[in-house]
This record gives sequence, structure tokens and C-alpha cells, in this order.
Amino acid sequence: MLSHEMGIKEMLGNPKSVFSLLTPEEKAQLLKHITLTSFKKNEFIYKEGDKPTGFSFLIEGKVKIFKEGVGGREQIIRMTKPLGYIGYRALLAEEIHIASAMALEDSLACHVDPDFFFNRMLKNSDVTAKILRKLARELGFSNSRTVTLTQKHIRGRLAESLLLLKEKYGYENDGATLKAFLSREDIANLSNMTTSNAIRTLSTFAGEKVIAIDGRKIRILDANKLDRISKLG
Repeated sequence: MLSHEMGIKEMLGNPKSVFSLLTPEEKAQLLKHITLTSFKKNEFIYKEGDKPTGFSFLIEGKVKIFKEGVGGREQIIRMTKPLGYIGYRALLAEEIHIASAMALEDSLACHVDPDFFFNRMLKNSDVTAKILRKLARELGFSNSRTVTLTQKHIRGRLAESLLLLKEKYGYENDGATLKAFLSREDIANLSNMTTSNAIRTLSTFAGEKVIAIDGRKIRILDANKLDRISKLG
């Protein structure tokens, strides 16, 4: 894990970070209005029904955003990687959180108090434009996922989820192993299926030499075939 001091420096200096668009004076003021918080694996960052307390931003780790459905079954709505925002929709909408956020691994997040966010950050037009683009992209993603999770068959849904993990987190140094070690239950919740169906379908993919499985590690052997399975649905 990064130290908090290193986390702040990386957050302010990374050109992909929304904070890099602040002026030097705004950055200096920001430091008075932020807190950095470490989260252990499986620790809640916020829960469904909580009131947002500011603008949160992931510096290190992985976070899942999920809703609890019938019978307590989870549906993973999206996943966040470093430089991603956490729970900002509820903050902007002035609503409670309609989903929960949990760390998938040890993570470090930055929290900006709402007064600075609304009265300083959003007064910067570059910051506002970046946040609006992010919100628009996530709306498009949600629309596409709604179709996927309701119309594709199990194989197509699971294939798309594996490709989503590849796109979101990338590969390990071997260029094939997904850089996200999810439980079978999480993979199922991401794909809108039961855990047993996820296990069976992963085994089928492995038998077809599309993927290789080693515990929670999944290595993609044939990305083109996985893409075809995803598109055929």
C-alpha cells in the first residue's frame, strides 16, 4: 500500500486524475479539505441507503459497486480501479446511495468534503467537464450492460464479464493472466448468474482451451474466441 503522503502526491500529479486539472492555488486549498482512508479487503466503503459525505476517489486497489437483490443475492453493477470515482452519482443527485461499495483488495481512497467539491472544484470548468464525461460514459455502460444481462445466454454473459475484467484491470506480467482475482461468487454476481452456473461455465471454457484456471487466477488463452462467444451471446 502507498503511504498517505505518497498517495496525495500521486493523486495531484497524475495527468489522468481529475485533481490534475485544478490550478496550483486550488490544489493548495484542496489539501485542507481531504482525508485519505485505507480499506481492508471486503471492508465497506459505503452501504446502500447511506447519505454521501463527499467526493471519493480511488488511489490504490479495486472496488466493487453492487446492489443486494432478492434473497440477499448481489448484483455487481460496476467495478472501480485506481483514479476512478466512488459514489459520486448520489452526491451530485443529492440522494442516498442506491448501491454499496466494497474493497475487493486492500485499497486506499481519497475523500473530498462536499463544501470544497461543490464550491471550488465544480467552479473549475475543466473539472466539471471531466466529471460529466465520466458520468455520461457510465450511463452508456449501464445501458449496454442492461441489455447484456437480460438478453445474452450464460456463456455470452460470462465471456463478456471476463473481457470486462481484462479491459478494466489488464493482465499480469505474463500478458494473459487477469489482474483481478475474483471469487467465483463475485464472477457470478458480475454476470447475473448463480455461482454453480459460473463454476460450470468457467470449467467449460477451460475444457475448450479458451481460458486456463489456477485457483482464483484466470488466464485468457484465446481472447478472439472469448470475444466471439461474448458477441454471439
